[in-house]
Amino acid sequence: MAEQYTPKDFKSNQEIRWCPGCGDHGIINSVQKAMAELGYPKESWAVISGIGCSSRFPYYMNTYGFHTIHGRAAAIASGAKSANPKLNILQVSGDGDALAIGGNHFIHAIRRNIDITTLVFNNEIYGLTKGQYSPTTKLGTKTKTSPYGTIETPFNPGELVIGAQGKFFARSLDMNINLTAEVIEAGVRHKGTAVVEILQNCVIFADGAHAAITDKEMKEERQLILKHGEPMVFGKNKDKGIMFDMKAGKLKVVEIGKDGITLDDIMVHDAHSVNPSIHWMLVHMKAPEYPVALGVIRDVEGITYNDALEGQIEDVKAKSPIHCVDDLLNSGDVWEVK
Repeated sequence: MAEQYTPKDFKSNQEIRWCPGCGDHGIINSVQKAMAELGYPKESWAVISGIGCSSRFPYYMNTYGFHTIHGRAAAIASGAKSANPKLNILQVSGDGDALAIGGNHFIHAIRRNIDITTLVFNNEIYGLTKGQYSPTTKLGTKTKTSPYGTIETPFNPGELVIGAQGKFFARSLDMNINLTAEVIEAGVRHKGTAVVEILQNCVIFADGAHAAITDKEMKEERQLILKHGEPMVFGKNKDKGIMFDMKAGKLKVVEIGKDGITLDDIMVHDAHSVNPSIHWMLVHMKAPEYPVALGVIRDVEGITYNDALEGQIEDVKAKSPIHCVDDLLNSGDVWEVK
């Protein structure tokens, strides 16, 4: 039976020191809302972070927590889950912490399908170290370390997850508290590595990085909130949708009611499809040509590292002739000294 909690139960007594207006304030509210609604015992939670503005998270949570070192949150989270499978691990990282110095740990946690939920706060900048470009900074952006514009093609976290054989990927916005809480809940319930990318605004060093989809006048035309089993419909009047262009081999935006197109022609989202092709296309959509896909994009079952490890241990124990210390001491070559 689920425990009865409120978001307040997960708030610590520490003063939150993020900048006023920072998107992290919205994200922590979403996390605490999700934890309360999930109803898992408070002592079952562990929040593990790396280094960066987002990585202050454990101090502000009334749960177990570990503020680790730069890029190593996934490694510590993997070890904690393997040592205590009953923990609900929430790994918190920024785009730099997770995808630059922590990139190797990130992709291998996904490949192994370790049962942790990873939140990637993507503000497309290094905020804590004062505005250097990150692995997700848009091409051509001028920053402290790219005064003439970046010349590097950025990572798309969703593509990276799917490329690493990821079974769960979701995306949300810092300002959409309910959607972020919803996808975090889905990620925690998912058995295996769940990655939730949260598009977050850094008001100091990358203000407006996601303005193309968050602007009040345009957001309904540029946000596609996906629901498994429902048509991919968006727009202020819900009159636009996504179809698959067979000739071009790609997704296309169509207008419902135009050229004979009806709601029945619109693609229905299948988050559980084992084939990642459509999921890859969805995570790749960018404004203004396409709306940006939000919600749970991919949610597929797979064997978790933790279940495989426990199964192997039980199998070895069952076949082993050693069941206690005496068996161990008397195994192999034994001499009796008189």
